[in-house]
Amino acid sequence: MDDITALILDDHAAFRRGFARLDDARDPAELLAVWEALALHLDIHAEAEEAILYPHLVRHGDDGAEETEDAIGDHNKIRDAIAESKLHEVGSDAWWAAVWRARRENSEHLAEEEDEALPDFRRHAGVELRAELGARWLRFYGEHKNGRNLPFRDKDPERYVQDHR
Repeated sequence: MDDITALILDDHAAFRRGFARLDDARDPAELLAVWEALALHLDIHAEAEEAILYPHLVRHGDDGAEETEDAIGDHNKIRDAIAESKLHEVGSDAWWAAVWRARRENSEHLAEEEDEALPDFRRHAGVELRAELGARWLRFYGEHKNGRNLPFRDKDPERYVQDHR
């Protein structure tokens, strides 16, 4: 069975590859194809973490509330940058500014999550829970193929923590 932390790290690697593909894209059609897929994956990933990982971390981690609040705020910044990119012509300076903001926010978020939140979660979650959540993660992606029925809306980080304690 898949460990949720391994599945999350797989997504993180895919995000890094997606941003590298943007570096190599040469025309607006290619930029759009790469960015739309990457942006959708970023949005679905944030929703999956907020539905599956962070409710457990906030209750059981050493610094779970703080890490969760920070992660929700990061997800909001990434969502906002993605939404901003959709307001501009692909390849324009304004579009690139929004995409680069998403990239910077995502890079910072991945580093914090990989260095803080995921190790904290691993210390407090047994192998069985990690496998159970991994199965839920895979079902979540299947149930929400291409983002189906997901709102992709910002959440209040403090409220999220209060609601999941």
